[in-house]
Amino acid sequence: MALMVDFNQGLNRAEALYRCHALDDLGLAWLEEPILYDDLEGYAELARQLKTPLQIGENFYGPRELYKAIRLQASDLVMPDFMRIGGITGWLRAAPIAAAAGIPVSTHLYPEVGAHVMRVSETAHWLEWQSWADPILLEPYPIIDSHLHIPDKPGLGLEWNEAVVKGTPLLTTCGRPGALFQFVLDLGVMPCE
Repeated sequence: MALMVDFNQGLNRAEALYRCHALDDLGLAWLEEPILYDDLEGYAELARQLKTPLQIGENFYGPRELYKAIRLQASDLVMPDFMRIGGITGWLRAAPIAAAAGIPVSTHLYPEVGAHVMRVSETAHWLEWQSWADPILLEPYPIIDSHLHIPDKPGLGLEWNEAVVKGTPLLTTCGRPGALFQFVLDLGVMPCE
């Protein structure tokens, strides 16, 4: 069983070096984002001093940021987030950059999308899994023997469970299915038209 540690950018450089060194001999799969996401020089320094691989990338805003991190040797592993990297198109532009450098790429959130792009990513590593969307999906993706099975359907193979969507107030605010996602994007401002 692999064990990873996510610091969620909670440490400064000195704390990160101290704590990560303390964990360095435990055989962890990776140490994720110990310092602020944009401190690439700090990550490069940590990467030079640690044996445990560093994982960053959920805060890359586009493939160029991934490229910059790789160029600075700021990470051993990358984990782009679809909302920030530029969606599926951004991922498909970023993954070959990681592959050219021999860097494994994992997904951050959105496993129903990540499962598809991982199939075509040369250095695919880990698919991060959460079942948060399962209640609103007509047929959630099944996990069998620790493997996610992708349906043989057009597009992403997703179909909404309309009965659940219509019966969930946060998903039908202003009478529009999917309004929760707009709510999040609007940072709480939901114009009802």
